[in-house]
Amino acid sequence: MKPQVVIVGRPNVGKSSLVNRLAGKRVTVVEEQRGVTRDRKSVEVEWRGTAFDVVDTGGWLAVGDELEDKVSKQADIALSEADLVLLVVDVSVGIMEEDVSAARWVLRTGRPMLLVANKVDADAQESAIWEFLQLGAGEPIAVSALHGRRAGDLLDLIVDHLDGAVVVTGDELEDDALNVAIVGRPNVGKSTLFNQLIGEERAVVHDMPGTTRDAVDTVIDTPEGRIRFIDTAGMRKRARTEAGLETYSVLRSLDALDRADIALLVIDATQGATGQDQRLAERIAAAGCPSIVVLNKWELVATDDRDVILASVADKLAFLGDAPVLKTTATSGKGTHRILPALSVAASDYVKRVSTGTLNRAVRDLQIKQPSPTGRIRYAVQGAVEPPTFTLFCSGRLPATYLRYVERSLRERFELGSTPIRIRVRVD
Repeated sequence: MKPQVVIVGRPNVGKSSLVNRLAGKRVTVVEEQRGVTRDRKSVEVEWRGTAFDVVDTGGWLAVGDELEDKVSKQADIALSEADLVLLVVDVSVGIMEEDVSAARWVLRTGRPMLLVANKVDADAQESAIWEFLQLGAGEPIAVSALHGRRAGDLLDLIVDHLDGAVVVTGDELEDDALNVAIVGRPNVGKSTLFNQLIGEERAVVHDMPGTTRDAVDTVIDTPEGRIRFIDTAGMRKRARTEAGLETYSVLRSLDALDRADIALLVIDATQGATGQDQRLAERIAAAGCPSIVVLNKWELVATDDRDVILASVADKLAFLGDAPVLKTTATSGKGTHRILPALSVAASDYVKRVSTGTLNRAVRDLQIKQPSPTGRIRYAVQGAVEPPTFTLFCSGRLPATYLRYVERSLRERFELGSTPIRIRVRVD
């Protein structure tokens, strides 16, 4: 594993802004509002040939409500795995009681620590950093995460402290993990399912809609291979989406979907497939990745209602093709063991390649069974995978209904399951 550099501090001192600055791109949601970051989020950083993970955490509080206690617990877990801790304080407001508590908390762990005095936007503010010496956390390092001031100096110090860090080349920064995005409406159990799949409590789970604010990536090794699970914020109707913070969260979720190899669409089984679920499914189809439908909270559905729920899902999400529908109870883990094998099958179908000879024999057979009323397919080739893409060279235009027949026939013939298929037509 690469060294873990964990960023901690009280809420709203600029921890997420610092993560974005160190990473050189916007990877976390940032807004001038207390408690925006709730889950642990890890991002890979490379500096002077050394790779390490920077872990963003929610604001640590000695005392808080139920949700804030869970956020603080996430920070505790991250700290236990840290090779270096960056304790961030806000120079613009000076020392607060929560800074003192956070410093004592880190010092008790004995972890190596750097004290980062953030929001030093000009030379005139330099003198304000020295009051933080009374925290007993070492000499403050003045930076401005927002403007990038002295970010390079901080990175140099981080690398110097990571004795024995992993040295990598640019090619080694990439991995072969399967990207799986967990998407759905708010409060359908995405984070609970995420925690079940990765085998630890990585995302904050709370029964208040909108708890997850950012896309959280976790790579795990499974019997089915290496998988990167991406927990995303719930996506609501546009009219109900708050400006600012929630807009950024939705954009993060859409970005996660665009880079996903497979999407897990989580649906609240007690409500069945809703209009918003349909729109999310359309977004998955537009991204061109295979999908698996997860009916969560299945144990809460009355036995007499289960067939109706399954029928509504099949009807409203018909355009997802033969996407498997898995029934789970994320809180107990029941049914979640079927997800990894389903992901493995979907991943295999997504990269399946058919030889030209085999493909043209299939095209010949489907035309014998059902000829086109307007044209004839002379021959076909597979031009790409991810998803499988077939080009048909035809003597005339083919009706849309016939193209759907061709797609269905090829899917059945080559056992492509739920993976999307693209059909392109060229008329001679």
